[in-house]
Amino acid sequence: MNFRLGELFCGPGGIAVGARDAAFVHNGETFSVSHEWANDYEKDTCDTYAKNICPDHIGSVICQDVRKLDIENLTAIDGFAFGFPCNDFSIVGEQKGFEGNFGALYTYGIKVLKKFQPKFFVAENVGGLRNNNEGNAFQTIIEELTEQGYNVVANLYKFENYEIPQARHRIIIVGIRNDLNLTFKVPTIRNARIVTSREAIEQPPIPKDAPNNELTKQSETVVERLKHIKAGENAFNANLPDHLKLNVKGAQISQIYKRLDPNKPAYTVTGSGGGGTHIYHWKENRALTNRERARLQTFPDDFIFCGSKESVRKQIGMAVPPKGVKIVFEAIFKTFAGIPYDSVEPNIQTKNKDLFGKMVSEPTHDYLTIK
Repeated sequence: MNFRLGELFCGPGGIAVGARDAAFVHNGETFSVSHEWANDYEKDTCDTYAKNICPDHIGSVICQDVRKLDIENLTAIDGFAFGFPCNDFSIVGEQKGFEGNFGALYTYGIKVLKKFQPKFFVAENVGGLRNNNEGNAFQTIIEELTEQGYNVVANLYKFENYEIPQARHRIIIVGIRNDLNLTFKVPTIRNARIVTSREAIEQPPIPKDAPNNELTKQSETVVERLKHIKAGENAFNANLPDHLKLNVKGAQISQIYKRLDPNKPAYTVTGSGGGGTHIYHWKENRALTNRERARLQTFPDDFIFCGSKESVRKQIGMAVPPKGVKIVFEAIFKTFAGIPYDSVEPNIQTKNKDLFGKMVSEPTHDYLTIK
């Protein structure tokens, strides 16, 4: 069973890689996805996606603002993925809806579902979505996804508990079309082990000729500051001399000049990079290279990012970890194949309107205590 996959807000291809790698054969039948089309609006991002996902079909990557995308003329799909941006949620619930020029961008995903009625969809967003606009945004999104004819399951995935070398927490919403009479269950990894930042970056060593592995130039001041910051510390909790302390009033951001702890998963890889937010090596007095950041995001070493070093850093930080996506898509395929798998109850309630967006059963274990 092959699912033709369409994507909105596709990014550099984290979802596409994970979905591709989830393929398996059961009773002589292959369960897989094939790329059909994808959309994003940044040229470098689209170039990266096309180069790695569909090099022989680059025209299937439509690089333009989703608000100008001609959804009616897209080709038919069986599966749909969209890591919709989290801006514009403040207007969710207003009467503008689909007609507003600047309506919430998730609504373009709703349009795709309404047009093509794929067998399943996967939507991804930041963990804070469930509390945005006092939970009303999340409630509206779940309601509209459900109204398109889908059995919807939402869960906050803590990827460090899925053997991803990074504390990255994301809401993933999976919907399977109601008429298929299938129920998606949230996958789990029994006896999951912790993958540390050291293991991710050093095992195996990154090849010397690996793409996107250029070092970032560090100023003398930054190097001197890093010499006083121990593994796991940042610019605010390290014992810095007065002349190296940051002159910042108000909030102190924990990720500023923060070194990785080599014995734990990395902290969240972000798309930013200025002002001490590059992510810093636990021992060497430098920021990570983009290839090292890509390792923390579980991209393979032969995945080539296009664009400037700054553009690549942003693409990596905005992507979904492919190995995390693989786990979700494997569970989807197993649901269609009728194969049992280890699962847990969703930790986000989507059935009771009074509980929309509220966590009802946070995981009982923390990644630092898993053996």
